[in-house]
Amino acid sequence: MRTLAVIPARLGATRLPRKPMRLLAGKPLVVRVWERVVALDVFDAVVVATDSEEVASAVEAEGGTVARTGDHNSGTERAAFVLSLPEHRDAEVVVNVQGDEPFVSREALVGATSMIAVNGFDIGTAAVAASPAVLNDPNVVKVVTTHAGRAMYFSRAPIPFLRDPADAELQRSHIYQHLGVYAYTADVLAGWAQLPPTPLEQIERLEQLRPLAAGVPIGVAVIDEPPRPGIDTEADLARANREWAAFTSG
Repeated sequence: MRTLAVIPARLGATRLPRKPMRLLAGKPLVVRVWERVVALDVFDAVVVATDSEEVASAVEAEGGTVARTGDHNSGTERAAFVLSLPEHRDAEVVVNVQGDEPFVSREALVGATSMIAVNGFDIGTAAVAASPAVLNDPNVVKVVTTHAGRAMYFSRAPIPFLRDPADAELQRSHIYQHLGVYAYTADVLAGWAQLPPTPLEQIERLEQLRPLAAGVPIGVAVIDEPPRPGIDTEADLARANREWAAFTSG
């Protein structure tokens, strides 16, 4: 089974302007993500997908492979574009790794991919158990699943919602923080890009709600690792720089 990792990157972020080119330990963030994914040696090919010549040049200067995508509305659309290129059409599973996830783990990548290869889902992703502290943070996406690991819903809102304080411990055991990695079969990825946006996707600003609303099953691998905050603000970037040396030497 040939696997392809795509790292979408665009300069248009608003909360952290020029995010892919901001420095993490002296290199652009997108380069650190590419280095991390390559070093984990999970995929047959790793490609950065971008519409920015500046981003493309930074990655290529480090020896990375780049697909110049043009203007797309989402990372998934960029991944679908890469899959359509002649040199990548033989990929059977495509994994979208967000360009601001330099701390992504092997467990998350393998877990998402295994939901397709082992469990038979059309789309795979990953999550970690989290504390109630994340419930009211809209920057942290939560997910609830069936007993079989099929996603029921993703939200920035506090799910599952605690209706009765007597059930606090039960709620605590079902709080899962979604991780920014998606695996798709090639056919489903091509089909996703053709689906129209849905109201829930627009309301939550979560693109994974599009295939979910269309009835496409998404498998969620719950992996055993501490949740990490994303890199969305200046404070997040400062924290990441403080933690990077310890992370890479661990």
